[in-house]
Amino acid sequence: MSWSELKFVKPDEQTLKKRLDEEQFEVTQRCGTEPPFHNAYWDNHHAGIYVDAVSGEPLFSSLDKFDSGTGWPSFHSPLEPENVVEKRDFTHFMIRTEVRSQQADSHLGHVFADGPVPGGKRYCINSAALRFIPKEEMEEAGYGEYLHLFKQS
Repeated sequence: MSWSELKFVKPDEQTLKKRLDEEQFEVTQRCGTEPPFHNAYWDNHHAGIYVDAVSGEPLFSSLDKFDSGTGWPSFHSPLEPENVVEKRDFTHFMIRTEVRSQQADSHLGHVFADGPVPGGKRYCINSAALRFIPKEEMEEAGYGEYLHLFKQS
C-alpha cells in the first residue's frame, strides 16, 4: 500500500508525546527550533525523500536540498506543494513565513526569499520535524511512487 492510499488522523497530544522524542514534540507541536549544525539532516547527502515525522506525508526530496550554510536542512522547493502550508509568523519581533505540514499541521520551519534560482526560495526546515526515507527503502516504506525521481537517464 502506498502512502497516498492511507488516511491520516492526527493523534491526541498524549499519543504524540509517546510517539515522538522530546525535541520532535517541541518542534512539531510547540513551534520550537532545534540548534543549527546539531541536528540529524543538515549535512545529509543521501538520496531519498523527507516526510513529516508525525504523519509521514511526503514533503521534500534530496534532489531539492542544498547547503544554505545555516545548519538546518534547506530545500528550494517542496516535493508535494499541497503538503506544505505557508502562514505569516509575527513571533520574535520578526515578520516571517512559517511552514507547516498540511495533514498533521506540524511546524516544520520557515521559508525565505533568499534561495537559489530559479525560484529563489529557501525552505529552512527542522530535522526534528522530518523523517528521512532513503531511496533504497522507499518502495518498502510505501513511497515507491517517488522512485522515478531518482532514476538516471
